[in-house]
Amino acid sequence: MALSFLNPNLLWFLLVIPFIYYLYVLTSRKKKKQAIQFSHLAIIKKAMGEKKHLPLSEILFYLLILTLVILIIGLADPHIPLKQTKQGVNVVLVIDDSGSMQATDYKPTRLEAAKSSAETLINSLETNDYIGIVVFESGATTAAYLTPFKDKALDKLRSIAPRQGQTAIGDGLSLAIDMASSIPNKKKVVILLSDGVNNAGVITPPEAVLFAKTNKIQVYTIGLGSEQPVVLGYDWFGNPQYAELDEATLQAIAQQTGGKYFKSVDEKTLSEIYKNISKDIQREKEPTSIKDWFICCAIVLILVQLYLRYGRYRIIQ
Repeated sequence: MALSFLNPNLLWFLLVIPFIYYLYVLTSRKKKKQAIQFSHLAIIKKAMGEKKHLPLSEILFYLLILTLVILIIGLADPHIPLKQTKQGVNVVLVIDDSGSMQATDYKPTRLEAAKSSAETLINSLETNDYIGIVVFESGATTAAYLTPFKDKALDKLRSIAPRQGQTAIGDGLSLAIDMASSIPNKKKVVILLSDGVNNAGVITPPEAVLFAKTNKIQVYTIGLGSEQPVVLGYDWFGNPQYAELDEATLQAIAQQTGGKYFKSVDEKTLSEIYKNISKDIQREKEPTSIKDWFICCAIVLILVQLYLRYGRYRIIQ
């Protein structure tokens, strides 16, 4: 566990401690010499230290030295890396809202199943985590701006309505990256769900991946599909149009940004995926100040010294 200091220059005051100790030793020697010259034998023995235990006056001195050391270290503001609880994580959900998401192989529809499973993830986030939501079809729009208020995000999530557009994965991912980066000094995670092939938008998935890598954003991707082919409709000639899932693109996005790819085949697996992603989000360790610990310890030592000096069993008259 690495220890760092916010004000390391204050540690130079620790050099005063050896000087104080030197003065104490020097003064003690002078007192012993005076005791030899002017006191009777019992005082001489006491001054020469012919005893098994340290005098309580010396204990008080060492307590004072220890208090000064602890206080100086505390004022230097020591930090240790603790699990991140103060800043939290920026989490942005990116949900495919194209026409294929109205397929009913997931009950009641793919979109509704995705929304329901996303609620599980939002509810599992910690207090200091922020959540935002982006939806995409032929383009990308913001459904919920990044916020620490999970209930507001849930209301926005539930209000997402089905659309008829195509699939602009690159646009959706880019908007999510931009949103995740809007609040700095927090870890950023994007979770992208799609059931189709990128066939719309102005930003390609590789361009969005580069944007994510530049901003150091981890992207988890979820491919939504079924065990059996799903017919979405028929063309002018009566030929069936099937839902197509571009797993290769989603896998590449996750791999290149340090995330993971998950494949969903029904409502149950989709819900489990969101639960697993929630558990997989790692809170980064950040330098956390522990100066209060040192200051409290110094205060306790000061109180102990006061008690020894002026309490019931005081040693200094």
